[in-house]
Amino acid sequence: MRHQFGMLDWSVVIVYMFVVLLIGAVVSRKQTDTRYFFLAGRTMPAWAVSLSVLATALSAATFIGAPQMAFDGDLTYLITNIGSVIAAFIIAFLFVPPIYRAGTVTIYGYLGQRYGTGARSAAGVMFLLGRLLSSGARLFMAGIGFSLMLYGETGTNELIFAVVLLGIIGTAYTIFGGIRAVIWTDALQITVMVIAALCSVWLLLRAIPVSTTEILTALQDADGVNKLRLVNTEFSLGNAYTLWAGVFAMIVVGVSTHGVDQDMAQRVMTARSPWQGGWALISSIVVGIPVILIFMVIGLLLYVFYQRPDIMGAAVPQDVIEDTRRVFPQFVLYHMPAGLRGLTMAGLIAAAMSTFDSAINAMASCLVADVYAPWRAWRGRTTDDASMPNLTGSRLAVGIMGALLTVFAIAAIYMQERGGDLLINFALGVMAFALAPLLGVFCAALFTKRGNTGSVFVAFAVGIAAVLLLQPYMLPKWLDVAIAWPWWWVIVSPLCFGVCVLGTPKNNATQPEGCET
Repeated sequence: MRHQFGMLDWSVVIVYMFVVLLIGAVVSRKQTDTRYFFLAGRTMPAWAVSLSVLATALSAATFIGAPQMAFDGDLTYLITNIGSVIAAFIIAFLFVPPIYRAGTVTIYGYLGQRYGTGARSAAGVMFLLGRLLSSGARLFMAGIGFSLMLYGETGTNELIFAVVLLGIIGTAYTIFGGIRAVIWTDALQITVMVIAALCSVWLLLRAIPVSTTEILTALQDADGVNKLRLVNTEFSLGNAYTLWAGVFAMIVVGVSTHGVDQDMAQRVMTARSPWQGGWALISSIVVGIPVILIFMVIGLLLYVFYQRPDIMGAAVPQDVIEDTRRVFPQFVLYHMPAGLRGLTMAGLIAAAMSTFDSAINAMASCLVADVYAPWRAWRGRTTDDASMPNLTGSRLAVGIMGALLTVFAIAAIYMQERGGDLLINFALGVMAFALAPLLGVFCAALFTKRGNTGSVFVAFAVGIAAVLLLQPYMLPKWLDVAIAWPWWWVIVSPLCFGVCVLGTPKNNATQPEGCET
């Protein structure tokens, strides 16, 4: 059964891509120097920052992964938002003000003020490695739908071509527009994503030939499983979506992913004040909850559409779901009408681009400010600011990061196929290698006077090793225990904090204002 992605659909997608590239070109005229390229002069309105953070947080992991999770399971993934909301308030009041006042190009410049240039560069390298893994996984997910759109299948070669094409498009407009282009295009992209999702829900409700009440009844007893379950009170370290993980573990995860990840924090630092940045962060997470719910509802409706022929009757679909990773893109391509099909696939591309553009801009800022400038300053014995490259050099860094991220996305194709984990679990789990150690070190810097460059290096090494040892394939079989990804942060971040504070303060680092919050 071949999908019909016709001229009208392609026209919608092409117009969308053209508008995104146009925004990048228009915004590029306002670039003046490297700091403006990466911080937008700290002039961005809070509402735009909020939409940008929301767009990046959702990404293709939500667009494709959330429907897959609801299709295969239930709604317990939503419980993670409890901890995320609490984490947002912690970041807004305890992390954003002192880091914003530090005035550095990246948040890791704060660690440089506390512990010295070596710690700043080490944190930058940690972020680069972690973001390559995490955003590479997300770009790969977007490639699933894009590959279906181009070829009607998701073979390895087709996925690779789709990923490369998405990488080229995302790099093109980010090179010219910088963080301003990222934020304004993200505002457009989250709008397209939500419209596409709402249209999908409407179409599925029309396609299923029973009332909403009957659909809910069927979901409450789906082969003996309640797919409408929101709360799992079971205490199990091996389940990422229990009440306990959602309330406790996800606070630590949320502070890490939104507070010490340059990809997320960079947008907050472009706001006009630390309080506006904090408000933007909190509002993005609160608004994100109903958006995630919409995509989970799509997954539940797709379950009825594909898996309940007793309900569908004569309207039962002819195509078969062989891989639940592609359940939502497959529905879009085979069952949506022309035009709406193009809009929804544009939404998928928007989900991919909103993650890709912000990631390569954040990585480029880190490469330039935390790795290249300190190295150049060390060689020339000048200040870091004097060693910052010009605007052309910053754009070159964006291009390099775009190429590297595309390569890692291709590697993620093979990694996920080998592991076979759910897409959302895969995307979130790989983040722990960098972000869990970074959170421990940042807490030491913000809330104590302890630590030095050496203890930062040791904390990072211990953190990476600890996350690796917690992987399912590393735990001894005789332990007969599995530890889900949210609990990795709960174990590793305090461990890294403890290692970092073992170091005695050195005279070559300063104590920035606000670190004793």
